[in-house]
Amino acid sequence: MSNCVTKLTTVLLSHRPTALFILTVSFLFFASVMFHWTTGEDAAGQVYTLPTQSICEQFFTSPPHTIAGGPPPSPGDVFFVETSERINPSYLFTCSVESAARAHPGTRVVVLMKGLAKRNVSLPSHWAFSLLSCFPNVEIRPLDLAELFTGTPLAQWYAQPEHQKGRYYLAHLSDACRITIMWKFGGIYLDTDFIVLKNLKNLTNALGIEAQNVLNGAFLSFKPKHEFIELCMQDFVDNYKSWIWGHQGPQLLTRVFKKWCSISNIQSGMICKGVGALSREAFYPIPWQNWKKLFEAIGSSELHNLLKNTYAVHVWNKLSHDARLEITSQALLAQLYSQFCPATSAQMKKDSEEQSKPVM
Repeated sequence: MSNCVTKLTTVLLSHRPTALFILTVSFLFFASVMFHWTTGEDAAGQVYTLPTQSICEQFFTSPPHTIAGGPPPSPGDVFFVETSERINPSYLFTCSVESAARAHPGTRVVVLMKGLAKRNVSLPSHWAFSLLSCFPNVEIRPLDLAELFTGTPLAQWYAQPEHQKGRYYLAHLSDACRITIMWKFGGIYLDTDFIVLKNLKNLTNALGIEAQNVLNGAFLSFKPKHEFIELCMQDFVDNYKSWIWGHQGPQLLTRVFKKWCSISNIQSGMICKGVGALSREAFYPIPWQNWKKLFEAIGSSELHNLLKNTYAVHVWNKLSHDARLEITSQALLAQLYSQFCPATSAQMKKDSEEQSKPVM
């Protein structure tokens, strides 16, 4: 053995350039393997373990496909926000992110979760995190609220502890987060109870009409530092009413838009000083009063006609979260799951089958 080592050393020393090349290639190969095996790091410095291929194979028989077509990638991330301490994503939450990731393959889909802010370097053990991490464009990050609001009119509002005692504080906190994200970073914001049907990147400086003369902030798309969003942040602070549920959300956006345009009535599809109010069909094809329709069977032709002008479907989770969905049925929502978040749908079917098995 010692003779072999001696001969090898002699050969390497007599062919130094070749030896250096071999050692360099070996090192680079080893480094690349370790890079792909270890961890990914987000912009905030939080490190999360990447999923192994075997984990992703539980959800996908082949790499997750995305929706073809749509405009080419452009600047601006897609943002989802969880302002509660919850770190066990629901089926709908997971479907929202999956559908957005599939519709925007060239765009980062960033999931900000307050409950992760105090955790260590690993994500909680949950099927949803494993599934979503299989999408190369999905990033799951902790939400640091104090850092987010720094440098905005909302920093002082957030620093006042008495606001946390309000009945609707979590809803208002979510309202504050979305407009701050739009002002600081721009891009697209979506509530976690949307199912995305189409690429949204061709929509800029826009929000949707929920009902007659009422705007909704469940979807927002703006360039960073936009004056309209700056006015929304200032109105949030100047006219804060903790006891009214929608005052910092739909009502805020509606009153600011009316002031922005100097109007008393909002017309569907109108564009005023560069900000567009998209038709109700674009994001709210099913009014909140008719949310039960999501759980009713619907034919393919009727479904197509209902959603032909729709970018994403708002599911009104505040009202529908206790409703039971038969994932294998022809219910409108079940069909949306199957088509636009098939991995989440498959997990729901698997869980449903396991729950229906008789106890031995």
